[in-house]
Amino acid sequence: MAHELRAPAAPFHTHEVANQAPPLEGRNLFTDNVALVEALEREGAGWATRRATEVGAAWGAEPIRWGFEANENPPRLKTFDRYGHRIDEVEFHRAWHDLMGLAVRHELHCLPWTSAQPAAHAARAAIYLTAAQAEGGFACPITMTFAAVPALRAQPQIAAEWEPRLTATTYDPELRAGAPGVKRSALCGMAMTEKQGGSDVRANTTVAEARNGGGPGGEYVLTGHKWFCSAPMCDLFLVLAQTAEGLGCFALPRVLPDGSRNAVAIQRLKDKLGNRSNASSEIELHGAWAQLVGEPGRGVATIIEMVGHTRLDCVIGTAAGMRWGVANATWHAAHRSAFGERLADQPLMRNLLADLCIESEAATALAMRLARAYDEAGAGDERARHLKRLATAVGKYWVCKRGPGHAFEALECLGGNGYVEESGMPRLYREMPLNSIWEGSGNVMALDVLRALRAPEVLHAFLDEIGDAAGADDRLDAFTARLREQLADPASLEARARRVVEHMALALQGSLLVRHAPAAIADAFCASRLAGDAGLQYGTLPPGVDTETILARHTPPPG
Repeated sequence: MAHELRAPAAPFHTHEVANQAPPLEGRNLFTDNVALVEALEREGAGWATRRATEVGAAWGAEPIRWGFEANENPPRLKTFDRYGHRIDEVEFHRAWHDLMGLAVRHELHCLPWTSAQPAAHAARAAIYLTAAQAEGGFACPITMTFAAVPALRAQPQIAAEWEPRLTATTYDPELRAGAPGVKRSALCGMAMTEKQGGSDVRANTTVAEARNGGGPGGEYVLTGHKWFCSAPMCDLFLVLAQTAEGLGCFALPRVLPDGSRNAVAIQRLKDKLGNRSNASSEIELHGAWAQLVGEPGRGVATIIEMVGHTRLDCVIGTAAGMRWGVANATWHAAHRSAFGERLADQPLMRNLLADLCIESEAATALAMRLARAYDEAGAGDERARHLKRLATAVGKYWVCKRGPGHAFEALECLGGNGYVEESGMPRLYREMPLNSIWEGSGNVMALDVLRALRAPEVLHAFLDEIGDAAGADDRLDAFTARLREQLADPASLEARARRVVEHMALALQGSLLVRHAPAAIADAFCASRLAGDAGLQYGTLPPGVDTETILARHTPPPG
């Protein structure tokens, strides 16, 4: 009789999973963010708390998955249709359209232009910061559509045609003419930079030739090559081109009123480090029809309104990324054990996590205060207008510079789990440099700060804002005094611009935290960032920091 062969009993089960954090999903991305909840009320938009809570619940669910899918299936350029007709269309995965549709429904692209409520910029900043945690790519066309409105208002008849579509709350990705009943919503992109000039847009060589007299609101045809055209799938673009009088700003539609395609040829989509769910491109204009926005020769002055609002969103978007990094790092540490103890209970890890939390809260406080300055400036407050001018450049420089390092440290908190794509942390890390580079990289922003400082009233408004915390913390007072000394030596200011702007940002963040954050946050910030009692890396906070309070404030609660 043959012996029956049996495999020996396995001494252990290889696929029993232990000591892993549960998925960070199904969260409310707004209510989990205590610092943002408080800032929304503080900056005058408490009326939007219910709306922000609804946004937080929506974006903490399926959009997390959509973000993965949209990045795993990036956009593709379809140059010709099956019959050989040139169409220059960009095809997206369904998840991209889901993200865009939800963002438009939640009015991330238009709330300050359509709401009659006070502090609508602050309200939008809170919901934008909440939604952008799920994915950063969709925010690019959303931001440009939002930022185009104040620029177009320089030419009322063009604004009257386009603003109702740019602020509509329905999402329609098809390229069609905007006739009534055909396409009632639109998105806006931009095409400013060229190969030979980059940020030096005055070196542009794209030519605009007047038709039927040209002039403000008049017709022109544009010929040239744009090295970066953001979001080429949009319906409208703001484009810079040379007129006989100098650089002009133009509104260029993709589809002409008769339904035909404008003479815009997409040469290729950019293969980018991050932001891969979104399309960026090179385009050629072959006599493309456009209308002049503002005065000829005043293109930079016209489009600067758009640039300012996109820079605001760079600050808000980076704060969103920091918050998502903190949420993932603290959540992992709260559920993972090593060497017989929870990571979140180990002093060195607590120091690192607390440092990341402080940076995140400082970025959020600055972003929300900056948004309120836009509200106040829009209401005619002159000091707010000056503060908005300078603090936007300062915040864009510093907060966005801090983003990549912050994302790396948050990723490292998850160890090998954070290095794999499934965690989402590599995508966050790749996304972070974008906000620092887009709309003016570090040196461009530092030089923009110097330009703003030429007007004494602008600096006074900035120092007055910091001065609102005078006497509350000796370290902040001493740091502010040193900053004033630095600003008093204009001879070598350009070579020192990065350091000076860094100190301006730290003084502003310190002032905000001293006035509004819990004592544990403000004390740790002032000790480490202002008094210099820290190393060059995160996780080097001085002894005595109340890490327990800081982590309790920033760790997503169980649920």
